[in-house]
Amino acid sequence: MSVVITSPYQHSVADYWNHEKNPVNLRLGEVTGTYHHHYGIGEVDWTVLEGPDETREARMIAEMHRLETAQANLLLDHLGPIQSTDRLLDAGSGRGGSSFMANARHGCHVDGVSISQKQVDFANEQARLRGVEDRVRFHFRNMLQTGFEPGAYRAIWNNESTMYVNLAKLFAAHARLLAPGGRYVTITGCYNDVYGLPSKAVSEINAHYICDIHPRSTYFRAMADNGLVPVSVIDLTEATIPYWELRAKSSVTTGIEDAFLTAYRDGSFQYLLIAADRV
Repeated sequence: MSVVITSPYQHSVADYWNHEKNPVNLRLGEVTGTYHHHYGIGEVDWTVLEGPDETREARMIAEMHRLETAQANLLLDHLGPIQSTDRLLDAGSGRGGSSFMANARHGCHVDGVSISQKQVDFANEQARLRGVEDRVRFHFRNMLQTGFEPGAYRAIWNNESTMYVNLAKLFAAHARLLAPGGRYVTITGCYNDVYGLPSKAVSEINAHYICDIHPRSTYFRAMADNGLVPVSVIDLTEATIPYWELRAKSSVTTGIEDAFLTAYRDGSFQYLLIAADRV
């Protein structure tokens, strides 16, 4: 197995996630025991702000978790037909939430990869506690060079993790790992080419997460160059704004909420689901 972390930038990203303990990730995960590292979609049930003050925060946390789980379910809905004998790859798997949901839905094998050893250890412990460690495994590996065998996967996804890598290299790696006719799905934030260069708000998001948000066009160009043909493109921008409005009112804010809301509302930032087949 080759060296996992291959650049100073990747070291900085791994260090960030190895030390990350944001309540917005941990407290939401504690609601059901499924820990996500992404945002939510759908209409907010604003009645969570009503009722006893002493339980308001718990209601808001549960509602945000419902919205982020809805986002993961939408991604999984686009993976196509999956059999229990299939293998799936969660690229940038975080604490494992989407991997466990895929296994629960299909009974399939799932590999997750992350350059954060802390995330990998946490997710593997979750697999043990759930009794699925024989079918859901997490690996300290780089999504650009996993070392897995070519054509091994029926489906691969990135859930808000593509902004940490070069897309041409990422989609070349995924195309190699996907079986012919296999499906790739991503949900990601991208900056709007029509706006021009990244806006101030998008630049704030980049700085906050130590990432490099790509323009929308780069996704489709890199997919085309690597035999990934889009079959579905859904603009989720309007669908994610309510989640951010609720999060901005909660106790688990991280200081980046206003930047997201500004970028979505001024049109400089878009939240997309892209599903593509390997040809």
